[in-house]
Amino acid sequence: MKQKYYLLLMALCALALTVTACTQESQNRISRSIQNWTGTDGVLDIYAGDKLAKRFIKIDKMSTALGTGDKEARAYRYGYGYIDNNLNYQVDPGEKKVYFEVSDFSTYVFYENPM
Repeated sequence: MKQKYYLLLMALCALALTVTACTQESQNRISRSIQNWTGTDGVLDIYAGDKLAKRFIKIDKMSTALGTGDKEARAYRYGYGYIDNNLNYQVDPGEKKVYFEVSDFSTYVFYENPM
């Protein structure tokens, strides 16, 4: 019985060492793959000055665009979500799932749906 616990403890230690040895980007990829598997309920608020201009809901992730040839990060993020026209954090009839892009120069907040 003690041997099973010992092997489990060793496996957990090995996993912890592997994760801590990963670069931050590798850790982020692992985290995103777990989120992709478990799902998320993200909200993206886009502001025009101090006014809320647009809200997207039920976003599972936002990705950074990469160049085709150089694989360098582009100055925008993209994803898929539902337009929340009445800003009630719910998908209502007529609110469709759409592709969106936001520039790094935009003012936006991405967060988990509080409802």
